[in-house]
Amino acid sequence: MRILIAEDDAALAEALQRTLRHAGYAVDWASDGGQADAALSACEFDLLILDISLPRLSGLEVLKRLRARDTKLPVLLLTALDSLDDRVRGLDAGADDYLVKPFQLAELEARLRALVRRGRSGAPVVKHGSLSYDPAGRVADLDGQRLELSARELALLELFLQRPGQLVRKEQLVEHLCEWGEEVSTNAIEVYVHRLRKKLTCRDVSISTVRGVGYCLDTLKTH
Repeated sequence: MRILIAEDDAALAEALQRTLRHAGYAVDWASDGGQADAALSACEFDLLILDISLPRLSGLEVLKRLRARDTKLPVLLLTALDSLDDRVRGLDAGADDYLVKPFQLAELEARLRALVRRGRSGAPVVKHGSLSYDPAGRVADLDGQRLELSARELALLELFLQRPGQLVRKEQLVEHLCEWGEEVSTNAIEVYVHRLRKKLTCRDVSISTVRGVGYCLDTLKTH
C-alpha cells in the first residue's frame, strides 16, 4: 500500500514517514500543495494524508482538484484548525476523516486502518484457484490456510490479483512497491517475487516469469 503525505512541517512529515514505513507502507512526501497536486495527477496512491495549511496551494484546493478528477482515494485531513466550521469545510470538500494537531501517532495509524477497512468493506473476496484474498482485512488464504506474508509480499499479491492472467511489468512493480527516490534494483524485485512464489509452491496457482519483462499470476490445471 502506497501513501502520500502532503505536509509542510518537515519534522512532522519525517515522523509520519518513519512510523508508517515501520508499519509496512510505502510512503512519499510532498512539502507543498503544488507538489501534492502534481503527484496525485501523475501517480497512483492508496491513501492521502493532507495538511490543510500548505504553501503554494492549500490543502482544501488540493482536495477539491482531487475530487474533481472523480477519484475515490481515501483522504485524512491534518490541521491545527479545530472549529466546527473548519471541520465541516474539510469534510464537505471531500475528506473522509479529520485529525486535529497535535495528535498521537497511534491514533493516526488507527484512523488510517479504519479508512482502509471502510474503503474495502464492500469489496468481495477475490478468488484465484485455491487462493482467496480479503481486501477489507488484507489477508490471503491458500487451500483454506492463512498465508503469512510480509508487507511487500502482500503488496505484490494485491497487484497480481488486480491483473490475473495478465503480464505485470517490472516497472509497474517498482512503482507500486517503492517510494520516490528509493533505488530498487531488478534483483530486489526478483527476490520479492521469488519469496511470494515459494509460498504458492505445489498449488494450483503460480507466478510465471516473462524473462526480461515481468511476471504473470497463473492458474495451473490440476487433474
